[in-house]
Amino acid sequence: MQSFAQLAAQFNQFFEREHFPTSPASLYDPNRYFLQLGGKRIRPVLCLMGNELFSSIHSTTWEAATAIELFHNFTLIHDDIMDKAPLRRGLQTVHEKYGNNTALLAGDVMMIKAYAYLSKVPEASLSSILSLFNKTAIEVCEGQQLDMDFEQQAQVSFGAYLQMIEKKTSVLLAASLMIGAILGGAGERNQQLLYSFGLKLGLAFQVQDDYLDAFGDPSKFGKQVGGDVLADKKTFLLIHALDTADADAKERLLYWQGRQDTHKVAEVLSIYKSCHVDEWALQLKQQFLEQALADLDQIAVVSSRKIPLQSLADYLIQRQV
Repeated sequence: MQSFAQLAAQFNQFFEREHFPTSPASLYDPNRYFLQLGGKRIRPVLCLMGNELFSSIHSTTWEAATAIELFHNFTLIHDDIMDKAPLRRGLQTVHEKYGNNTALLAGDVMMIKAYAYLSKVPEASLSSILSLFNKTAIEVCEGQQLDMDFEQQAQVSFGAYLQMIEKKTSVLLAASLMIGAILGGAGERNQQLLYSFGLKLGLAFQVQDDYLDAFGDPSKFGKQVGGDVLADKKTFLLIHALDTADADAKERLLYWQGRQDTHKVAEVLSIYKSCHVDEWALQLKQQFLEQALADLDQIAVVSSRKIPLQSLADYLIQRQV
């Protein structure tokens, strides 16, 4: 069994090939530019790990993993347009460098190319994998729309936010694992357990991300602490604070929504602390992680095969960056 790091190195080598024609360069160069920005490659490697949990990695699983990575990058190109983001990974976003219209087309063609790679899986698995991939793609779009809808709402319920995060983030992690499991010959129950593991892991990851944005060490996190607060993002932390704060604290939280002030981050984080949001978030993260590991534990394979996924879950959720 191979670790995430070992498989990531192999996938990066496999992925370093030409995915697009040379002409028209005005369409395909933006995609080449975006892919060379790199990334953690978490989703395609999860696909490989999902396969290796049940059998040796099939040659076509590398193609499916490539499809997943291209699809993920398509969503990032379009997300950046919607967010009007100037930078990704410290460099210009595609729409900033090449314009909105070209970025839209570049994202579109990247998604279509993802389907071309996905079509290389064995015919026996193609129908179930396509069905899962299509369902996931629709849910990711739904999650992004919900995220944008929430920006216009004064308050969002915990359940609604949870549903949005599931669709925007978790379902692609879960589907990546399940596609690998299908190609690895897993039975239906094992496939569903692995999907559930990915879903809960994604939720734990998002709670950790929200927590680090507010309470992380900026020297380790690599971002400005309180970025979500400044952007008025609806996060697990804000939602729980509004749900549990007394009338005075709630009024102060709502006061800061939509305002920009040098004291804003310190004031909001002070309210979070008074509501014990930091402790609650760590407990929620642990709850999702334990649910994920319980699903993994039920999968009917020898325990030693699960170690790489257990280690990855621990790394993702205990990270400080």
